[in-house]
Amino acid sequence: MILSAFSPLLRVPGFANLTRDALLRMDPETAHGATIAALRLGLAPSQDHQDAPELATSLAGLSLANPVGMAAGFDKNAEVPRPLALMGFGMVEIGTVTPRPQTGNAKPRLFRIAAADGVVNRMGFNNEGHDAAFARLKGLRVPAALGVNIGANKDSADFVADYVLGVTRFADLADYLTVNISSPNTPGLRNLQADEALRRLLGEVLVARARAKTRVPVFLKIAPDLDEAGLDAIARVVLDTDLDGLIVSNTTISRDGVAGLDHADETGGLSGKPLFALSTKKLAQMRQRVGALPLIGVGGVHSPQSALAKFEAGANAIQLYSALVFGGLDLLERIKRGLVAAVRAEGKSNISQLVGTRTAEWAAS
Repeated sequence: MILSAFSPLLRVPGFANLTRDALLRMDPETAHGATIAALRLGLAPSQDHQDAPELATSLAGLSLANPVGMAAGFDKNAEVPRPLALMGFGMVEIGTVTPRPQTGNAKPRLFRIAAADGVVNRMGFNNEGHDAAFARLKGLRVPAALGVNIGANKDSADFVADYVLGVTRFADLADYLTVNISSPNTPGLRNLQADEALRRLLGEVLVARARAKTRVPVFLKIAPDLDEAGLDAIARVVLDTDLDGLIVSNTTISRDGVAGLDHADETGGLSGKPLFALSTKKLAQMRQRVGALPLIGVGGVHSPQSALAKFEAGANAIQLYSALVFGGLDLLERIKRGLVAAVRAEGKSNISQLVGTRTAEWAAS
């Protein structure tokens, strides 16, 4: 996916010539490269105030200043986690990283569906590999929870072994790890969500975690295209382990809501606003199955109202990315202000008190 409308950057000297419209006219990957470069050069604004106490969140043992994170996919190679944290994200998830570098799928592989504020990508875990990400993260101070999203090389003979390598490599650098088995762009990867395959994967991943110096929280990222039987199977396996939580969800292969629009027929995963209803329903359905297990809601967050809905459906924290393509980075601050206002309007003291208040409604939607 791509962040091509970083509107606050446009007010920074040295970046003003890159207007939002100019970025949107660029090839999406070119625009993404320009944004990463700007962040590396320090051209992004930093949050100049502390987050409201209503947003302070505990997640799987992590203390977050706020529960709004940058999702994986933006900073694939751990180039800019610190600038993103300074902007005000409560957590920053880099990756997906694979053991060996890989170029990903052939270009073009990323498409904006502007009419629906959606994005289709078939990137294919393009990244520079473990070594490059490790070198950038080692000794780096990131003033937010740092997540490392780990994956498997497309040509790997053993996907599970690749995830074990990821845990072993990053367990002592990351604040949390995400096991990403739900991308639709690596053939066969989603098969790891099936019962016995998932049992083996989590068993080996958690053994590798136990060998690390510190007990890093591990999350599993699942697809929104699972039916209820698939959700049941994942819940059964997960609840038999000491996995720390789930991320619901990755992109969808469905084209509901965008059929007939430009680029909607491109192969890949759909994200952005069109994913919101589906991913939020699956989030609520998983909340019903896993009790108090921590859940991160991601998929289609595009406004303060949609962010609040994720919490009400059962999320303990949320992540966003695709909406920034169309809404600009100031969406982050708008969402945080909206969440604070919602907490106060309900007469509560913290966002955690709104978690799951509409789970049943969303699960039945």
